[in-house]
Amino acid sequence: MTTDATQDARHRYDRAAYRAAREILATYSTSFGLGARLLGRRAKAHIEAVYALVRIADEIVDTRGGDDAGELLEELEAQVAKARSAGWSTNPVVHAFARTAARVGITDAEIEPFFESMAADLTVTEHDRASYERYIYGSAEVVGVMCLRVFLNADRPLREPVVEPDPVTVAGARALGAGFQKINFLRDLAADHRGLGRNYFPGVTPESLDAESLDLIVAEIAADLTVARAALPRLPGRARAAVAATLALYERLLAVLADTPPEEIIESRVRIGNANKLAIAAQAVLLESPWRPVENPESPSVEEPAAR
Repeated sequence: MTTDATQDARHRYDRAAYRAAREILATYSTSFGLGARLLGRRAKAHIEAVYALVRIADEIVDTRGGDDAGELLEELEAQVAKARSAGWSTNPVVHAFARTAARVGITDAEIEPFFESMAADLTVTEHDRASYERYIYGSAEVVGVMCLRVFLNADRPLREPVVEPDPVTVAGARALGAGFQKINFLRDLAADHRGLGRNYFPGVTPESLDAESLDLIVAEIAADLTVARAALPRLPGRARAAVAATLALYERLLAVLADTPPEEIIESRVRIGNANKLAIAAQAVLLESPWRPVENPESPSVEEPAAR
């Protein structure tokens, strides 16, 4: 029997778990975090939970590394599976993610490919076109779909079924994730090669990057962002504003990368100053007006038990 005191204690743990996820986003991301601030309270908390889990997995394979990184990654995946089954985890970030997954409809179809791509980082150092596309799908496209599920379901009343995204919006979410990932790969081309021993773009290394190969990479990313932008009007209001702001920041990054000589790209990481980020994001949000949210008073807080 669940007492009021027990329920309050569970809600307290939920809140602590989501705060842990929020701290990870605040520590590691400025561009993504800036967009997340435009979301409603529930959607923001769920996005933070998704980002935090993704970041922990990334830290295992990139920062921790070592002979036991594979074991640690498998342990994290097992924690996620157990938490999704039990509705509870002693790992606060995993707990928050499991609650979010249950609430917004994130499934094995998104989670399994993600962990497969993270595991590939421990063994694959050079990609051909096929392995590159598989990696991008698992590391970025499914994360875009996770975020889309948050946007569509964060404010859904518990008694209503999970809203499933339509194919066009899914394609936009996948393209958005892919474009963001590829921009980061281009920015980190030298660091990934020299620090981690990895080359993500097929046939491209810091030594071989030239104007022609840079143009091809930029064109590929631009195509992704075009698909993502076409799907933008299909998102709910505040999510549309948040994605528009983040998309505008990455479009500006891509424009800067396109105008940067290859020899400079491999020497320093291209960045946008915080003041410029704010200006770009503000303009993007204004262009998406009107975007006023319609709050649903029946929607549960993220701390309430997820529907099963």
